Amino acid sequence: MTLSAAGESTASKANRPVIAIIGGGVSGAATAFHLAQADRGPALEIIVFEPRDGLGRGLAYDTAEPAHRINVPAARMSLLTDEPDHFLRWIDAHSATAGDADALRPDGNLFPRRNVFGNYINAMLQPFIADGAVRHRRAAVAHLLRDGRRWCLVDEDGGETLADIVIIATSHPPPVAPDGLQALLKGHPRFVPDPTKAGALDAVRSSDRVLVIGNGLTSADVIASLALKGHTGAITAISRRGLRSRGHAPFPQDPTGDFLTDPAFTARALLKNVRNTIREAMATGLTWHGVIDQVRAQGQAIWQILPIAERRRIVRHLRPYWDVHRFRVAPQVEAALDEAIAEGRLEILAGSIADASVENETVRCALRLRRYRETVERTYDAVVVTTGPGHGGILASQPFLAELAESGYLELDPTGLGLACTRNSEAIGHAVGVTPSLLIAGPLARGTFGELMGLPQVTEHAAFVASVVAERLQATVPEPAENPR
Repeated sequence: MTLSAAGESTASKANRPVIAIIGGGVSGAATAFHLAQADRGPALEIIVFEPRDGLGRGLAYDTAEPAHRINVPAARMSLLTDEPDHFLRWIDAHSATAGDADALRPDGNLFPRRNVFGNYINAMLQPFIADGAVRHRRAAVAHLLRDGRRWCLVDEDGGETLADIVIIATSHPPPVAPDGLQALLKGHPRFVPDPTKAGALDAVRSSDRVLVIGNGLTSADVIASLALKGHTGAITAISRRGLRSRGHAPFPQDPTGDFLTDPAFTARALLKNVRNTIREAMATGLTWHGVIDQVRAQGQAIWQILPIAERRRIVRHLRPYWDVHRFRVAPQVEAALDEAIAEGRLEILAGSIADASVENETVRCALRLRRYRETVERTYDAVVVTTGPGHGGILASQPFLAELAESGYLELDPTGLGLACTRNSEAIGHAVGVTPSLLIAGPLARGTFGELMGLPQVTEHAAFVASVVAERLQATVPEPAENPR
């Protein structure tokens, strides 16, 4: 009998359940981490499909832009759900913010660059990779096919992997430009349809007049990055409501309010409860921040109480307001936006693009502003799209997702926020129904679970998915035979 490098027989290894995780960002890496450290159930073979050279970085944390920072204090970010300050201690132990004098804020909170957190997650996975508990397959999955009772993953290199359970932990599709603008500006040297790609903003010249479509966190990152690169041109940031991402509380506050003892069953009632609680908090000298933090903390329970029709109303009418209060900009980024506004370099508009044309690489736009009957003509040298995830294109974003949808294993959640799944995170398809061996981890499960975009909720959900898998495998392990007498 031959032995592997870790001393395990190949026959024994062949009998291990195989868990394949598609996507090695925070969701996939955290799920692999919690599966690997689980001390119950049979030994597993965990394979993470991720083209990047490290695990845990994903789209959010695989950035070299110095202006890109985590948007919550490091003391509240951790891979370990029971040690919220673990990342902060890791930073201290590894001097991970050395040379970044702006990371530490006057109030003592630490906001390191985003790639530091990606490095932290990757470092946490390395011991499991070194001992073979987790395998990092540096390839994207092209096809995912049912093969009897198992799954066959065909990667972009043509390799095939059989797995007993598959966990989809991919991210949302990139931003989508407004209808017609993508085709009009395709090939334009200073059209940036996806600013999250490395070097995407290099095309923008220092004096360019820039139109930023969108006003969320990505928009704030773009404006801060341009400022750090020495950009001095005028910037217009436009979105339907003109809502700018808010900053952090001016002083520490605990979560405030209770939205579960007497829960709301409609979007209108929930909004009324939140507004009333904010008024009560402000009457005692607090701000809205603690109230929104409590809504976030109770978010999954609040969401699951609401009927589907009310969830849809929240997505359609209230999500933009929730996003700008829930996802706050780092103080360094907020300062960059405030400075740009004060200097007259940045204007934030509520409206949409009514028409556009290109003349000698100059983009002429007719902007339809809210509450104005006439359009406003503006001219730009560069256009950057920061409209946020393209939720509607999830199933078409990757071939294997499209194939699973066509074969009936996947469908969009009724809210349109992600993929349909059960409260055990099992995929639901229009033809097949529930598939216990196909699970959804991370933000793509937010239609069912609600609050699943912030780091604490992502890591908690990863631990939950890992526990579902471990318990399921434990239940399928046969009892050992008794020794004959």
